Amino acid sequence: MDGDVRINPYLAGNFAPVRTEDDFVAKVTGEIPRELAGTLYRTGPNPQFEPRDKNYHWFTGDGMIHAFRVEDGKVTYKNRYVRTPKWELEHEHGRSLFAGFNPMASDPIAMGKDGGVANTNILFHAGKLLALEEGHMPFEMEAGSLNSLGYADQYKGRVTAHPKLDPKSGEMVWFGYGVGDMPLSAGMSYGVTDASGKVTRRSDFQAPYSAMVHDFLVTENYVLFPIMPLTGSLERAMKGLPAYAWEPEKPVQVGVMRRDADVSTIRWFNAPASYVFHPMNAYEADGKIVAEVCRYDAAPLFPMADGSPGQRTAARLTRWTFDLSGKTDAIKEEAIDDLDSEFPRFDERLAGSAYRHGWYAGDPTNSKSVKLNAIAHLDLKTGQRQVHAFQGGDMTSEPVFTPRSDDAPEGEGWLTAVVYRAAENRSDFVVFDAQDVAKGPIGVAELPRRVPFGFHGNWVSA
Repeated sequence: MDGDVRINPYLAGNFAPVRTEDDFVAKVTGEIPRELAGTLYRTGPNPQFEPRDKNYHWFTGDGMIHAFRVEDGKVTYKNRYVRTPKWELEHEHGRSLFAGFNPMASDPIAMGKDGGVANTNILFHAGKLLALEEGHMPFEMEAGSLNSLGYADQYKGRVTAHPKLDPKSGEMVWFGYGVGDMPLSAGMSYGVTDASGKVTRRSDFQAPYSAMVHDFLVTENYVLFPIMPLTGSLERAMKGLPAYAWEPEKPVQVGVMRRDADVSTIRWFNAPASYVFHPMNAYEADGKIVAEVCRYDAAPLFPMADGSPGQRTAARLTRWTFDLSGKTDAIKEEAIDDLDSEFPRFDERLAGSAYRHGWYAGDPTNSKSVKLNAIAHLDLKTGQRQVHAFQGGDMTSEPVFTPRSDDAPEGEGWLTAVVYRAAENRSDFVVFDAQDVAKGPIGVAELPRRVPFGFHGNWVSA
């Protein structure tokens, strides 16, 4: 081979985009429970054109929604691009114009234009299906057709891809980071959308330093903002160095605030450097806040501040405890599982409250990679764990829990996920009994092609 030609790993294998928009009736094997009725919506990066940036990062591709509709034991599939202003502008010109984390490499046509991709999460709140990505406002999609409806302008700025839905009040609690006139700032916002879909609060404050704040934690009465040393720096980016990079000399600082309080009351707790993309849940107990999170020793997928490669690391489920008595600002950290893990989920009827059951995608080989080839169930009361490992290079998405009925006991229901079948280069929609994960899928819906690796999704009942 002439020269040093390297394929970007985020454009190869099942990371590679699928650029067709399709409608399929899936072939079902096993049994999809007839009580399971609704749609699993998932989203992920799927660049419309070959990226401009030779260092294209997975997090910056155009959003594509994948919808698996389940009814009477049958499954249909539909996928559509999120037609953001970025997507429309590039579609008009027939090529990539934006350069993701490296704005200096963008085409002049893109200067001053909106580069949102809506590629990270999709959820349903107050009758609206919202595609989310942490640098922009929520983008509304039509639930059945997956037609793009546009930004929800009432948010007036950045909103996290991981809002929390309060099962008691119906509120959607959210935050934004990098808020302000300057890119990569330490500015943040705390916000609330009521059960009717009206934004009732957006309060700005300054974090201890600029960081990628992917997710946060919410309990019945408190909200927690984790600031971790995956730092953002405009000065660094202007020098051609990484806009986001791992700086382990900075500590973790987690801001804790009552949900009904002013942002000036935030109290900052601290811990040694680590990174968390995704928590499972958090709750209050005996004057403390307890949270289970997937904790990395160092941020994966990102370089060091000098541009050198970052560490190869994996997350493990860890319990954080915050003592609200005022005696200490140190976060107590306790390992609760020894399996490489990501994408933790739980029975979200108990969001912000004490709970028992959690599920996640995992890697039983503990290879410290993002190749998740198993689904696990952890009983947080007994410590018992069940695992189903996929074989032959197959890999799974985040498992999403759906209760058997509105009043079913905690954890009684199903998990749905999308599995990439490596040998056949295609994907399946799978259903597990949530209390018997080790048994493997009880129903499988086969697709004729693959669904690229993505990030998050949610179940919406019929």
